[in-house]
Amino acid sequence: MMKKLTNQIFSAVRGIGKFILKILKNPKGRLGVILVGIVVLAAIFAPVLTPYELDAYDVANGLAKPSREHLLGTDKNGIDILTQILYGARISLIIGITTGLCVTLLGATLGIVSAYFGKVSAAVILNIINVLLVIPTTPLMMIMSNLSSSYLMMIAIFTLIGWCGTARMVRAQVLSIMNMNYIRAAELAGGSKSYIMFRHIMPAVSHLLIMNTALSCAGFMIAEAGLSFIGLGDPSVMSWGKILVAAQESAFTSGLWAWVLAPGAAIFITVFGFMQIGYALEEILNPRMKRKKAARVKNVSPEAAAEAVFAEMADISEEEADMLKAEFEKGSHVK
Repeated sequence: MMKKLTNQIFSAVRGIGKFILKILKNPKGRLGVILVGIVVLAAIFAPVLTPYELDAYDVANGLAKPSREHLLGTDKNGIDILTQILYGARISLIIGITTGLCVTLLGATLGIVSAYFGKVSAAVILNIINVLLVIPTTPLMMIMSNLSSSYLMMIAIFTLIGWCGTARMVRAQVLSIMNMNYIRAAELAGGSKSYIMFRHIMPAVSHLLIMNTALSCAGFMIAEAGLSFIGLGDPSVMSWGKILVAAQESAFTSGLWAWVLAPGAAIFITVFGFMQIGYALEEILNPRMKRKKAARVKNVSPEAAAEAVFAEMADISEEEADMLKAEFEKGSHVK
């Protein structure tokens, strides 16, 4: 029993390692991993990278220009700006990554349930989605932020209003695969709906979920910065959005451009990194993207690429495929 468990763990670790190598071999994925990795390491080793603390007030040295002691200068309270950015990366990353995972898991579960578990569940979930989509987002955030301004409440707000798009995307994908032969075979074999959902449907939409998680992390990091900038963030913790709020009061009049540009650049780099990882995952996990990329690399002509696509159409008759091919050739000659 122990040996079997060890083999399973080793197999899982090896699979994860191979998947990471695929990401690193992709140019976009490699760039994204490097950028996000730098930010994550900077957040983890913030106490090592800076000799200052977030509560090290030195009002007499407030609004100091960038120097050897303070590479980006200090704020009006004399706190080192670089220190704020390093420690602020922790909260920004926690909010972005945690919310991205929560939104993806909740949206995927409800999307699959609404598509596969009957008309009643579909009606209830779709009505909830329609209600949430028509509620103005900013007023809702303001009301809930007044109840509690902690970053945990911010994660809850983002999750509450962010799962709808994921659920609709997953629902559409599940509806397209419900009539596949292997799903019907599993049902005829006596498989329960929960078994089919976790054993067959979840893996079929996993590439969408992984890509959606990476892109959601980027989007929610921007949302956190935006909410903090308008005063709806957690005042007790340091984040990049909070740095920008403090910078708008004194940075421009004091000529401390680094106070504004540095957190803005940090947000851009991190979001850009997550987006590159998301695009790389789409190319790796989506077979259609692989075929398009292979055609570009091999300099295959559009006609040859179309021929390969028509040859792979197993869900239509040969006559229909010939008609589509004829229409394509006619359109290409017109151009």
